[in-house]
Formats: sequence, structure tokens, C-alpha cells
Amino acid sequence: MATPVSNAVSNRVLSEVIYPASGTGLMIKRAALVALGIVALAIAAKIRVPFWPVPVTMQTFVILALGAAYGMRLGVATVLGYLLIGALGFDVFTSSSAETNGLAYMMGGTGGYLVGFLLAAGVLGWLARRGWDRNMGTMAAAMVIGNAVIYVPGLLWLGYIYAEAKGWATVLDWGLWPFLAGDALKLALAALILPLAWRFVGDAKA
Repeated sequence: MATPVSNAVSNRVLSEVIYPASGTGLMIKRAALVALGIVALAIAAKIRVPFWPVPVTMQTFVILALGAAYGMRLGVATVLGYLLIGALGFDVFTSSSAETNGLAYMMGGTGGYLVGFLLAAGVLGWLARRGWDRNMGTMAAAMVIGNAVIYVPGLLWLGYIYAEAKGWATVLDWGLWPFLAGDALKLALAALILPLAWRFVGDAKA
């Protein structure tokens, strides 16, 4: 039988129980985690099932899992780094390209969702700090909250651009309904993976 996570790690997020935990090694670890997170976000953005104008990708799963594993400050720093690289014109977003990139792309239909990514990483990190990633029920609830945090600015911005001409029903058809089934699968995956990772940490610390 696996042992519970010990008190020594009870107030930490997953990234903080990976050594080193202090000094120069900690700074190097954090820099490596940020770089790894940015690469994971860029790759996840390009793995997609196309829907117009906002495609379904694995990026929301990576955003939320990364926020939970990294904690609020490191998670937000990672997403900020990703957005900065995208703003500089690198092809790291879902529908960006050599011709369509940078701030011009970020102000398009996906702009609100990019803001939501930043907010959701912070929210998941905050919840994980309070132990919501330790079991399937609370991790699933955290994923639902995180998805809502992404959708609210995403849909508001999409509506600002298109609702007057197309109507809110069309905005929801573009920006919400096509993604719910995929979000449910990603929710289930994260609700399984994060608690299992903590179970492994508990065994390793025993």
C-alpha cells in the first residue's frame, strides 16, 4: 500500500519536491523548468484537431497541468515567457505562421484565450499549493475552474470581435461548444496523472 505524502512536502507543489531545493542548483532547476514548460506549450499548440476560428489542442491540458506542478509564481513566469516569445514573432501559437505571428496574431480571435492561459496557470498553481492536486476529485474540480478561467476572457474577446456581426450564438459555436468533449477528456487525464505523481512522491519520501 502506498504511503500518504509526508508532512515535509504537504505545503509544496510537485516541482518543489524535486531536488535541488536551494542555492544555485535551485535557480538552475527553475530556469530549466521554465524552458521545458515553454517548449511543451509550443509543441502542444501545434498538436491540434482543427476547428475554426479556434482549434482544439492539447495546450489547455499542458497549461493547467504545468500550473499545478509548478505553482503559481513559476507557472505564471513560464506562461509569460511563452507569450513573450510569441509576441517577438516566433511561431509558437496554435495558428501562427511565418506570415501571421507576433502581436498582430495575439490581438486576433485567440487573444482572450492567451490571457486566460496566464490567469489559469496562476489559479491552478494557487489551488495546487493548497493540495487540490493530491486526489482525483479535487484535481478534477481544479481543472474545471481552470478551464472556466480560460474561457471567460477567451469568449469575451471573441465576442468583442465577432458578436456584433455574427451574434453570441455563433461566438459560442466557435469558441465553446466544440471544445467541451475534448476538455472532459483532458480533465480526466489530469485528474489521474497529478494524484498519481503525488502517490509516487509519497512512496519515494517514505
